[in-house]
Amino acid sequence: MPPRDESSPLRDLAKALAKAEEMLQFLPDGAAKNLVSKIGTLRGLILEQRPPAFVLIGRRGSGKSSLVNALFGRQVAKVGHVAAQTGRGAWYEHASEQGSLHLLDTRGLQEGSAPAEEDPGRDALSSVAVELKRRVPDALLFVVRAQDVDSAIDRDLDGIEHVLAEVERAHRFRPPIVGVLTHCDLFEPKRTRLHRPDVEPEEALHEKLGYVNEAEGLLERKLKARGLLVTQVVGVRGVSAYLSFDKEGKVRDDERWGLDALCALLYAHLPNAGRGAFVRLAQVRGLQEDLAVSLSQATAAVCAAIAAVPIPVADVIPITSMQVSLVVTIAWLSGRTIDKRSALEFLASIGASVGAGFALREGARALVKYVFPGGGAAVSGAVAFAGTLAVGAAARAYYLRGGSLDDAKAAFEADEAREAGAGGGAPPEGEPK
Repeated sequence: MPPRDESSPLRDLAKALAKAEEMLQFLPDGAAKNLVSKIGTLRGLILEQRPPAFVLIGRRGSGKSSLVNALFGRQVAKVGHVAAQTGRGAWYEHASEQGSLHLLDTRGLQEGSAPAEEDPGRDALSSVAVELKRRVPDALLFVVRAQDVDSAIDRDLDGIEHVLAEVERAHRFRPPIVGVLTHCDLFEPKRTRLHRPDVEPEEALHEKLGYVNEAEGLLERKLKARGLLVTQVVGVRGVSAYLSFDKEGKVRDDERWGLDALCALLYAHLPNAGRGAFVRLAQVRGLQEDLAVSLSQATAAVCAAIAAVPIPVADVIPITSMQVSLVVTIAWLSGRTIDKRSALEFLASIGASVGAGFALREGARALVKYVFPGGGAAVSGAVAFAGTLAVGAAARAYYLRGGSLDDAKAAFEADEAREAGAGGGAPPEGEPK
């Protein structure tokens, strides 16, 4: 997570949000309701964030451990090449420099032999039931070899129903279910590489993708044919999770494919608290951009509400804290960790309202509120909204897309000009535009 030391921007953000809540009494009902919603979004995405928790369900050889390694891009879970590896259901926190996941990697369903990590006296499902009481899963991942999708999976589906019932019994919650088809690279034509579509013949690639789509549809129909599962199944994605490691743990072969689409599906159904950590770990650019835009819009709406309160200068420090926290969080999503000072230096380098320029601009904005209490508050809110969106645009350009400081400054100025041309960018009482 972003830094949490004594000078942490997150402490400042928490104070700024508390300040914003104090200002609710000065806002019209519609604006106050919108502000409460945006504060809740920021609390969930930034202040309450945690690693997501998934339950992996599937028979031996389905590729559960390989899927874990594929998500991390490194060897964090043992892969059973010959014998079953996972001996009991247990929550593990798999971690890397980019982040962590809580995973309940279950014993393989329908195992033909005792696993290497055997759990005497318990079968796979009873072992899982004990662990499910300890943590609420964000999603259940049903992992199936693509070639086994039509091969006696009824007992596997029984297992999913059992797990779903145990979660509901323990937590009064029914998590979403995602089907994951592994080993899609083994479909015909065998030598056509899904992970290298740029060099493969279009006809062969089309044929292979056709088999993937057919298998995805078949598994989704089978899942939804079960009455207890139909409302919880949110989709099926085919992947290749093949990563090969040498004795030192370095990747020697990487044939991963379809992971971005799977991550996008999981992201869409995660609670806000789990999204930031997942996006940082997955390093999918589209998801990083999506979450960064959501953060920018929510932060801008809160800044606009603070600025619109007719109390001159009362908003200066809270708005600065909000914008600094936005920069820190977007940098963190990219995989970097920066502190408050670095964020302020970034804002200064792109020409945002810091230092002497900050004092002049914020003083002028406060003066407008003082001279024109009614209309001035609206103008002040519009300026704060547009400026914060521009800060978010600059941070995305620099931290997510790897642009230069000149690129970030250009993004800041272009976004500010666009918002000004759209009428100042002031959000309506409902959602920000």
